[in-house]
Amino acid sequence: MADESTMKLLDRYIIKKVLSTFFFVMMILVAVITVIDITEKVDKFNDHHLQLSQILGYYLDFVPWISGLLTPIICFIAIVYVTSRLAAHTEIIAMLSSGISFRRLLVPYFIASSVIAGLSFVFNGWIIPHSNKKRLAFEMEYFQNKYYFERRNVHMQTAPNVFLFIQNFNNQSNIGYQFSLEKFQDNRLVEKLTADNIQWDSTKRKWTINQWVLKKVDNIFEINSPGSVAERGYRMDTTLIITPKDFENDAHQYDGMTIPELGKHITQIRFRGATGVEAFETERHIRFAAPFTTFVLVFMGVIVSARKSRGGTGFQVALGFSLAFIFILFFTMTRTFAETGSLSPFLAAWMPNLVFTVISLAMYKYVPR
Repeated sequence: MADESTMKLLDRYIIKKVLSTFFFVMMILVAVITVIDITEKVDKFNDHHLQLSQILGYYLDFVPWISGLLTPIICFIAIVYVTSRLAAHTEIIAMLSSGISFRRLLVPYFIASSVIAGLSFVFNGWIIPHSNKKRLAFEMEYFQNKYYFERRNVHMQTAPNVFLFIQNFNNQSNIGYQFSLEKFQDNRLVEKLTADNIQWDSTKRKWTINQWVLKKVDNIFEINSPGSVAERGYRMDTTLIITPKDFENDAHQYDGMTIPELGKHITQIRFRGATGVEAFETERHIRFAAPFTTFVLVFMGVIVSARKSRGGTGFQVALGFSLAFIFILFFTMTRTFAETGSLSPFLAAWMPNLVFTVISLAMYKYVPR
């Protein structure tokens, strides 16, 4: 039976192996992906005559983003590699033969993965989103085609019992057409402001309402009755809860938001009654589910690679990559379903963890212990 000092020595040995392999694989993969990305975008860099400092600045934001994205999978690959190497040198068998249980053998793996998961949670939740804002702005300016806001009949709530309507919005000139702002009291329309168009004044940071009509009524008259009071004007400056940013391309906008910012944005979208809240809800749940994903993949990685194979470590590593690919595919599918409203965002984030936990527990019966 292995004594406590031996166990601590083995724990440090495995933890060191896992962490060193993780960071080594991370550096290799990120370097390869960065080189591939540079070769794909070099023509766009030349077309826009970008300086070297601008390109380096972009990749200083690109590297943290891709690192955070790959962390769970790279952790899985590192676990598979380390454990398969231990198994190939019969170290796993020696540990189990000395009286160490398989459950106890998992402890250093989970300690190492806790370090990785903790760092990943903090970076993905609060640090990387700040660099993502600059990365997304850079890509929007130089890599993507000019975005045109094409939605029509935009409805949203701007305050309790106050509703805004814009028939269509030109995000190139920042002009909204057929504007109206309605105020209700006790489920009755008591005030309605209409205008031919509204235009954003970037200097004043206010909206200019052109050709406006304001109708007010009391509890006796209807909004269009002769007894309603109407005011008219040619131009009026006002402040609204919306800005031109609300009409920009919001694809992957959640990448540039911290966890608290995601919560505030979700609350804002719900209050306004706008669409597209599912994507932000899914991302917020994924931020919390990602650390648990690391633990699930670590558990599966140890199980996959704990057996000694006559063919060496190649089979275990190949099997690890295959399972990682299946996980990514499954995760991508559930996320897509959630963003289209076909699946609950909570289920989309946690279902891959649940399914692969069940698979890991089923595989656990066949590992040597």
